[in-house]
Amino acid sequence: MKSVAKVKKVYVGMSGGVDSSVSSALLKKAGYDVTGVFIKVWQPDWFECTWREDRLDAMRVAAKLDIPFVTLDLEKEYKKEVVDYMIDEYEIGRTPNPDVMCNKHVKFGGFYRWAMEQGADYVATGHYARTEQVKSQKVRIENNNKLGKLGTFDFQLLTALDSNKDQSYFLWTLTADQLAHTLFPVGDMKKPQVRKYAEKFGLANALKKDSQGLCFIGKVDVKEFLKRYIEPKRGDVLSVEGEVVGFHNGTTFFTLGERHGFIITKKSTLDEAQYVVQKNIEKNTITVSSVSQIEKSENSVTRVCLNKVNIINPSELKINYPYTARARYRQELVGCKITEYSGQTIRLEFNLPQENISPGQSIVFYDADVCIGGGIIE
Repeated sequence: MKSVAKVKKVYVGMSGGVDSSVSSALLKKAGYDVTGVFIKVWQPDWFECTWREDRLDAMRVAAKLDIPFVTLDLEKEYKKEVVDYMIDEYEIGRTPNPDVMCNKHVKFGGFYRWAMEQGADYVATGHYARTEQVKSQKVRIENNNKLGKLGTFDFQLLTALDSNKDQSYFLWTLTADQLAHTLFPVGDMKKPQVRKYAEKFGLANALKKDSQGLCFIGKVDVKEFLKRYIEPKRGDVLSVEGEVVGFHNGTTFFTLGERHGFIITKKSTLDEAQYVVQKNIEKNTITVSSVSQIEKSENSVTRVCLNKVNIINPSELKINYPYTARARYRQELVGCKITEYSGQTIRLEFNLPQENISPGQSIVFYDADVCIGGGIIE
């Protein structure tokens, strides 16, 4: 990372993990005025949480780096915008992405706003993603006459150098203005290199395992979590022909493409693995199919409508241009084009039929390594 000629103030979201810790160390080494911030979020009282240990790890790193350390309480924002949102979406049969909402409302919502109010030039996180400053294509218009390019610069979001760790999928709600004030110090590194830096800086958490599961809360079974807030209700499992072949404990707990959590009592002669291909919330049924039958199901789509859309640089968006997209984290990118765009709504057309496209999921689209933006499936 290049050193800065003029000292810039940056607040780093420190989770206690190695990525945000190394980010803090790299920024300090580059000459930034660094403050570490541990974001405290809502935690269920019935769950064995690790936030105290994580905070302690972050404090140790801050002490080692000799940087100020602050704890920022965003419990209310997290409970409302992430947890309640997730429960509400599942309850009506949709498949939300709480990590996307966590980035939008917590890390680049409450934390970002607070940091700017403190006079920060930047916020930084340990996300595996990159930013790039590009010449704007905006056109200046006065009195309905085009007067040429503005000559300003926009910021765009790029995928991480390490494709296995890329987290741009979870960051599609960011704006160009936010990206102009955001740093991703480990975005151009691979994980082994990050750990080597942690050892080089003498950080105690250099070998700490990566966190998994729900954003901030950690590794928790989503169905078990939801059962604390949504009452289980036994229903039928149907074959694609409509025959009752098993039972489950509530349609709301399933997402399309799942192959676990339901019981098949009437096995086929082939005894193939079964996947959820349809849900009926009103009747409390799920329909399952084997891989060999999936192409026959009605769940294959080529066109989707997205709402709550965010285009990072709207002036750069191209209609009927060959983009790529993914509907799930780490899913292989597939060819697509945007056929309509109006405000917060987009109509997207895939080059090939896609299975298990669930309402509530995020679809994020790309032009090579540039994340254009995304939206939520209606």
